[in-house]
Amino acid sequence: MLACLVAAVAAAGGLTLAAPGTSAACQPTRSDGTGPFQQSGLSAPRRAKIGTGHVLQGRVLRTDCKPVAGALVVLWQAGPNGYGPRGRGSVRTDRAGRFRFEGPVPASYGGLPHIHIAVLHPGYEELVTRYIVRPGSKSGRITLVLAPLL
Repeated sequence: MLACLVAAVAAAGGLTLAAPGTSAACQPTRSDGTGPFQQSGLSAPRRAKIGTGHVLQGRVLRTDCKPVAGALVVLWQAGPNGYGPRGRGSVRTDRAGRFRFEGPVPASYGGLPHIHIAVLHPGYEELVTRYIVRPGSKSGRITLVLAPLL
């Protein structure tokens, strides 16, 4: 039962667990399009807080499951009137590949409440994805795995 739970949590976070005696591997996070970034690019002020109500903590990893330090994580969420400059922020990952972003609970603009995320780092493919905020949730976690450039 515990093994099933661990496997389910790992799969939800983008991780693939290896069999005992083999090396662990993480599958790259799939990009899901450009989101609002296509209209105004990836520029965002360097700030980890744009309000209060929801905290997103995350990690950025390589395909060998080791952390990616210094990655630029750009986050953008909708407010009640759509996407505006106040809904943006960007942070750098620490040595353990961690980041933290705090803001109001995103509005349900264009579907379920979500936060668009772009991750940039030399040597890795650019990743654009989103984090869906569960109804009533005050916090969340995400693991993002970058694919190396060929």
